[in-house]
Amino acid sequence: MENNEKKRSSFSGGIGFVLAAAGSAVGLGNLWRFPYLVAQYGGGIFILVYIIAALTFGFALMTTEIAVGRKTKKSPILAYKAIHKKFGFLGYIAALVPIIILPYYCVIGGWVIKYMATYVGGAGRAAADTGYFGSFIGSSGSPLIFFAIFLAVTVFIILIGVEKGIEKISKFLMPLLLVISVIICIYVCTLPGAGAGIKYYLLPDVSKFSFMTVCAAVGQIFFSMSLAMGIMVTYGSYTKKETNLTKSVNQIEIFDTVVAFMAGFMVVPALYVFSGEAGLQQSGAGLMFETLPRVFDQMGGGMIIGTLFFVLVFFAALTSSISIMEAIVSSFMDKFKMTRLKACIITIVICILLGVPASLGNGAWSNIKLLGMDFLTFFDYLSNSVIMPIVALCTCLLIGWFVGCKVIIKEITRNGERMHRKKLYIVMIKFVAPILLVIILITSSLSQFGIISI
Repeated sequence: MENNEKKRSSFSGGIGFVLAAAGSAVGLGNLWRFPYLVAQYGGGIFILVYIIAALTFGFALMTTEIAVGRKTKKSPILAYKAIHKKFGFLGYIAALVPIIILPYYCVIGGWVIKYMATYVGGAGRAAADTGYFGSFIGSSGSPLIFFAIFLAVTVFIILIGVEKGIEKISKFLMPLLLVISVIICIYVCTLPGAGAGIKYYLLPDVSKFSFMTVCAAVGQIFFSMSLAMGIMVTYGSYTKKETNLTKSVNQIEIFDTVVAFMAGFMVVPALYVFSGEAGLQQSGAGLMFETLPRVFDQMGGGMIIGTLFFVLVFFAALTSSISIMEAIVSSFMDKFKMTRLKACIITIVICILLGVPASLGNGAWSNIKLLGMDFLTFFDYLSNSVIMPIVALCTCLLIGWFVGCKVIIKEITRNGERMHRKKLYIVMIKFVAPILLVIILITSSLSQFGIISI
């Protein structure tokens, strides 16, 4: 174990780990998915439920994954087996998640680069035209080109290594992300009529609460916090033994929740001003690429705001894609004892094989469907609605019922730190989280096939 730890790359310290992990957590899940869920599920009431879920469900799973990584000093594909021999299969399932996610994540990242380039080039008004987004993703060549660019940038940073690459880029991008977010949030507050939109966003309306609000909020935790995909286990394995994990988890939680909150604040009140509550309910997943450019087009100084926004989204998407690819590369390096370069090459090949269909699924290959879904939607459904809840459920069973929560608690408190919310952690891992995960697994599948409406 000690020799493995000496050879293994590591973060320089607690701050590097927190910023890198926060960079992983803060991505398209926060800036693309969170705002449209807030809009769909009643504004303030969704935010309240999400915050509660983050501080309970998210806290428990993130603490577990980071502690498993640091304790074993292994990537997910080997870490779970090191905790309990019968759970070796869990490492392979967890390692499969980023392999499925990375290709289509890079496709969406390519879309972001396209919009960022459009605004930087002064053509933001064109992006506001009806049909611009559909025309872009429906073309044969353009989505592939931007997919390749985004993948190339991700690979470059991964090849540099952990401390020189991931940590340094995260130390630069994370504070910048916060600054840009604050600027846009302040601008939104100055819009005429923004008060009503801010009220909708901040004040919980109990009449809009439903059981599906809980399912949507808890499901969003996976996206927002990079859970159940091996990333936090991988980053935990790079964390030094003297790092205070309780403090680090709290900081990551806060950073992630604040950015998600600001993402919603950038989008929802502004859309409320221009579209009203009825417009919010109809926004959906195309909110960022289709609706927001129209909002920017109507704003005074919208070109500047639009440019800042898509630069922000690019930074967030990049830090997350780095962490997703690092989880894959780390697993290949550990399992097959290969160099970082060879692991990267294999990952690139997989990414191209799955990324090309995801790029063309709305264009040249739109007639090909998997269970009634285009390639990108299918990959998203398979990873986020099926495999990730299964990974999280098995993790809860492993820690809560097979090896005992004391294993994680001992790792968290190894340097004499107190573990805050220890009782909450035990209850969540053993009882609450498994029940929620089973419900989410069932409801998301039924919803995807139109049996129920979420």
